[in-house]
Amino acid sequence: MKRTVQFLLAVLVLAAIDQSAEAQSKPRYQLPHYEKVQLPNGLTLYLMEKHDVPIITLDAIIPAGAVNDGHMAGLASLTADCLKCGTKSFTKAQIEQQFDFLGASLNIYGSSASADLSSRFAAKDEDKILPMLKELLVNPVFTKEEFNKEKKRALTALDQAKESPGSVIEAYWNKFFYGDNPYGNVVSGTVSSVTSISDSDLAAFYKQYYNPDGSAISVVGDFETKEMKHKLTKLFSEWKKIPPAQMTVQPVNPPADARVLLVNKNDALETTFYIGSPGITRNNPDYLAVQVVNTFFGGKFTSWLNNELRIKSGLTYGAYSYFDYNKTDGTFIISTHTANATTQATIDKAVEVIHRLHSQPIDEETLNSAKNFLIGMSPPQYQSTNELSGLLINMFWYGFDESYINNFEANVNEITIAKANEMIAKYFPNGNLQFVLIGKASDIKTIAEKYGKVTEVELKSDIGTGL
Repeated sequence: MKRTVQFLLAVLVLAAIDQSAEAQSKPRYQLPHYEKVQLPNGLTLYLMEKHDVPIITLDAIIPAGAVNDGHMAGLASLTADCLKCGTKSFTKAQIEQQFDFLGASLNIYGSSASADLSSRFAAKDEDKILPMLKELLVNPVFTKEEFNKEKKRALTALDQAKESPGSVIEAYWNKFFYGDNPYGNVVSGTVSSVTSISDSDLAAFYKQYYNPDGSAISVVGDFETKEMKHKLTKLFSEWKKIPPAQMTVQPVNPPADARVLLVNKNDALETTFYIGSPGITRNNPDYLAVQVVNTFFGGKFTSWLNNELRIKSGLTYGAYSYFDYNKTDGTFIISTHTANATTQATIDKAVEVIHRLHSQPIDEETLNSAKNFLIGMSPPQYQSTNELSGLLINMFWYGFDESYINNFEANVNEITIAKANEMIAKYFPNGNLQFVLIGKASDIKTIAEKYGKVTEVELKSDIGTGL
């Protein structure tokens, strides 16, 4: 009897070990099932059911971004903003009143490479909201009266942005780094460029670039896939396919020398700056390994960068680094701000941390901390309808699939010190740094000259003037 009990206990222990091993081998998070459909006009639909909350999120992306602006900077952004100015079936007031009454959200904006729409609404209201969303994308009407109001708001925002270096430094960086490449186009435009844009320019831009072929709509939430697919197919099949016209953007050659763009703001008490270099595309096969390295370098509060610039030295309230990516190119950026008097010390410390990344051996504790941080953070990022819908749109736009999510934990855990060192040598800067400094030039120009050839421009001028 005793031997029988011991045998049964051994069997139970072995079974528990097997179950534990099986649990550990399975990913903690798998992307929920979704259906992908392409309509005859080329529009791609992503449909994912999520029934825990009676909410639906719809996102749309159209290849109609600022890369297509040509000489009219801000045209794509203003066109996206004016989609809400009225349609063939609804006035602007009707759209606003309906969304407000139903407690639904609506956000439309233009980015560097695309026009983007996002809406969140109660599942019970889908038959009221979906036809309006279709009208916004398919049948906008750019009336002169509403256009003039939107244009005035855009010009006011451009004037106000010049008072906040943090609001404009990204545009200065892109223009400085990309130059005449379309990714250097100023998304929001400039005062002079937006002033010259007319309502007929918007209508022409829409006609040329708002193409269902190459666009996508993702819908996540409390619905039945078969029914939603039928509704969206019926609504969006009338969106007529047009010949492709999106600008083909070529990769940028890396800068041959260290350079500094100094943007003078005479009343500045602080220096706001970017330090950076060429980066990667989102669908780069090394994307995940690069993110692991960046996590311990400058991607979290306890990173090397923030530890040196904030915690140890108190030079800034915070410093971080990230990879800003797009389809054909990307940049690596360190971002922070500091008092005029500590500008040099802060830049020197940031550059020192960059050199440290290439010279100091990485230990297992540092690497594992970064890996555990990413594993702990990433699955919770894809829980809500907003997050899941955005993920599906990114999968379409940047060309990666659900294996990024489904194999995330395993792929992160496979990254070794050798792999991390390979990523550092291949993708992280070790010379020819590019700097954008916004501050009081009379106080910091001599400092700026330490780091490379300086180009000085005025913040009160249009972005791009003098470059």
